[in-house]
Amino acid sequence: MTSVHSPHSSKKNLYALSLGALGVVFGDIGTSPLYALKVSIESAGFKSGADIEPLVQGVLSLITWSLVLVVMIKYVFIIMKADNKGEGGIFALTALLSKALKKDSRYRWFVIVAGALGAALFFGDSMITPAISVLSAVEGLKVLSPDMAPYVVPIALALISGLFAIERFGTGKIGIVFGPVMLVWFSALGILGLLSIMNNPIVLVSLNPIYGVNLLIEHSGVAVAILGSVVLAVTGGEALYADMGHFGLKPIQRAWFFLVFPCLLLNYFGQGALLMSLPSAIDNPFYRLAPDWALIPMLILASIATVIASQAVISGAFSIATQAVRLGYIPRLRVRHTAAEEIGQVYVSKINIFLFAGVVMLVLGFKSSENLASAYGVSVTGAMAIDTLLAGFLMVFVRKWNKWLFVPLFGFLFLIDLVFLGANLFKFLEGGWIPVCVALVLLLMMVSWIYGREKLLKARWSSSILLVDFLKSLDLQLPPRVSGTAIFMVPHDNIVPNSLLHNLKHNKVLHERVVLMNMETVNSPFVADSERVTIQHREHNFHSVNVRFGFMEDVHVMRAVAFLRAREFHFSLSEISFFVGKEKVVARHSSAFLLSPFIYMHRSMQGATEYFQIPFNHAMEIGGYIEV
Repeated sequence: MTSVHSPHSSKKNLYALSLGALGVVFGDIGTSPLYALKVSIESAGFKSGADIEPLVQGVLSLITWSLVLVVMIKYVFIIMKADNKGEGGIFALTALLSKALKKDSRYRWFVIVAGALGAALFFGDSMITPAISVLSAVEGLKVLSPDMAPYVVPIALALISGLFAIERFGTGKIGIVFGPVMLVWFSALGILGLLSIMNNPIVLVSLNPIYGVNLLIEHSGVAVAILGSVVLAVTGGEALYADMGHFGLKPIQRAWFFLVFPCLLLNYFGQGALLMSLPSAIDNPFYRLAPDWALIPMLILASIATVIASQAVISGAFSIATQAVRLGYIPRLRVRHTAAEEIGQVYVSKINIFLFAGVVMLVLGFKSSENLASAYGVSVTGAMAIDTLLAGFLMVFVRKWNKWLFVPLFGFLFLIDLVFLGANLFKFLEGGWIPVCVALVLLLMMVSWIYGREKLLKARWSSSILLVDFLKSLDLQLPPRVSGTAIFMVPHDNIVPNSLLHNLKHNKVLHERVVLMNMETVNSPFVADSERVTIQHREHNFHSVNVRFGFMEDVHVMRAVAFLRAREFHFSLSEISFFVGKEKVVARHSSAFLLSPFIYMHRSMQGATEYFQIPFNHAMEIGGYIEV
C-alpha cells in the first residue's frame, strides 16, 4: 500500500500547488510584458527614425537584472524565509515583529505604522493593477484594427464590472482553471519570444548589466523616468511573499525557476529582438510578436490572463482587510467566506465597492495603459521597501542572522528599493499622487483606529471592577439565580463586563452558570485545536474562557461553544444567552479632535453580534457610554 506521504504523492502535490500558484501568485508579474518594455523604451526618449538598438539593449538589461535582484534574490531567496508559521505578507511580518517586541518598546509604534503603511500601499496597488492590466490587454484591438480604438475603454469597463460583480460568489469553482490558463499564458509568452529571438539572436548581449548602466549614464537626463518605467516589470513580485501561505515556499520557487522567470525573459527579449528589426512595432511590441493568425487568440488569452491577475490582487485586498480586522488595525467589517473548504477565500463587500469605484475612475480618467503607467509603481515600490526594512530587522535583530553578512545585503536591497521608489515619486504630479493619497488616507484611518482602540481598552480597564473583587461581594449578598447559561463577551477575562453589571442592576438576577468569554486573535496565522480554549473555573459557578484564533482564521463563537460542550460543559444550546456590550464612545474635550476619526469608525463599524457570528435569537445587546 502506498502511503499518502510517499515521495510520489508529495511530488504530485508539489506539481499541483505549483500549477495553482501560477493563477494566483504570478498573475500580476506575468501580465507585465503587455506594457513594461514599451513604456520603458518610450521613457528613454525614443523617437521615430532614431537608433533604437542601444535603447532596447539597455532597457532589457535593466529589466533582467531588476527581476534577478528584486524578485529572485530578495523575495525568492531571502524574504520568503521570514515566514510566520508558513504565512507571508506584510501583516504576517508585522505580527512576528510585534510579538518579539515588548509592549513598551520604542520600536513598537514604528513597526505598527510601517506595517499599516505597507497594507495601505497594497490597497492602492489593488486599484491600479486591474485598471492597467485590463486596459493593456484590450488595447490589442487597436493592433487588430485602428478603428477599434474608441471601443477600448467601454470594453475594459465591461470586463472590470463583470470581474467585481462575480467576486461575491467566490473563486472556488472558476479558480480551478486559473492555473492551467496561466500555464498556457506563460507558455505562449515563452514560445513567441523564443521564435523572435531566433530571428535576431544578437539581442542576447543585453544580458550583460553593462548595457543597462551605460543607458542610464548616456541618458542621465531621463534616467529617473527610465527606472520609474522599468519597475513595471517587477510589479507583482511582492505577491510571492504575500501568498506564500496558500501554496508554500517550494511550489512558488519551482514555478518561478522552471516556468515564470524563463518565459518572462524570453518574451521581453523577443519583443526587443522584434524592435531591433522593426522599430515601428513600438506601438505595441507585445501583440506585434504574434503572427496574424494568432492575434485574436492572443487578445482573448491576454484578456483572460489580466482578469485572473486582477482577481488575484482583489482577493489579496480582501485577505489583507480581514487580517487587519483580526489584528485590530481597522474596525470590524462584514467578512463572508465563499468556500467552506478554503479559509483564504473571503469576500468583503465594502472593500469590493471601494476598489470597484477606484478602478472605474482610473480607467475613465487615464483612458490608456500608457497614461496609467504614470500612476503605477509608487505603491508597489513603497510596499517592497517596507518588506525589505521589516524583514531585515526581523532576520538580523530577532532571528540573529549573521549581521556582518546580512546588514550590508539588506542595506543594498533597501537602496535598490529606494532608487525605484524615488524614480516613481518623480511621476507624482502625472498620476502618482493617486496611490499616495489613498495610502495616506488609509494609514490615517488605521493609526487613528489603533491609537483610539488602545485608549478605549485603557478606559474600560480604569472604570472596571476586578472579577475577584466582584466574586467576593457575592459572598456577602448573592442575587437570585435563574436557570440557563449566560455567556458574556469580554475584552479581558479578569474584569467584570459592563453588560453583566447593567443586567444585574436592572434585572436583579444572575444566571445559574456565567461564562466570561474572551475571543483573542493571536500573532500567528493559525491555532492548533489543542491550544484553542483555556478554561478557568471560579467561585459561584463563574468560568473565564479564553478562545484563541489565528489572524488567518474565521472568528466564530459557535465553534468556541462546540469546544466548550465537548470538553467541559454539557449544556443545551437552547439554554444559552449571549450578552454583548454595545458601547457609545465619546471623547473628552482635550482629545476630541485627535480621536474623532476613531469615534466615527467605532460608531459605524459592524456590531460584535454579527462579527462573532452569534445567533440573533440567542443575543442580547446592552448599551452604555464610555469616555476616552
